[in-house]
Amino acid sequence: QVRLVESGGGLEQPGGSLRLSCAVSPFALYDYVFAWFRQAPGKEREGVATIRGRDGFTYISTYPTNVMGRFSISRDTAKNTVSLQMNSLGPEDTAVYYCAATKEEWGKPLPRLQYEFDYWGLGTQVTVSS
Repeated sequence: QVRLVESGGGLEQPGGSLRLSCAVSPFALYDYVFAWFRQAPGKEREGVATIRGRDGFTYISTYPTNVMGRFSISRDTAKNTVSLQMNSLGPEDTAVYYCAATKEEWGKPLPRLQYEFDYWGLGTQVTVSS
């Protein structure tokens, strides 16, 4: 089992930046794939970015959520954390952001969809408003 705890959300002005962090259970980082999803009020949860814990290979969503060039995902193997750096924030980025994880399956494509992930954090609220 993997425990995920998000932090770093808050209120930010349009054009600003926020960095979300997901604390991962010790020793789990290398065996799992991690992702950030977000859910805005009245909308479905959607994927934002994915990273493979083993080697840091990443995927940034371009459809339906296009955050390419603004968001990046990374991992810190020393701190056992997965982070989401969000730049040039706009009101459309307002949502609850969730960290998710699933056991890596060698040879299979990087998981990106909600149903592919087995473990979830409780989420952290990001509000972009002036």
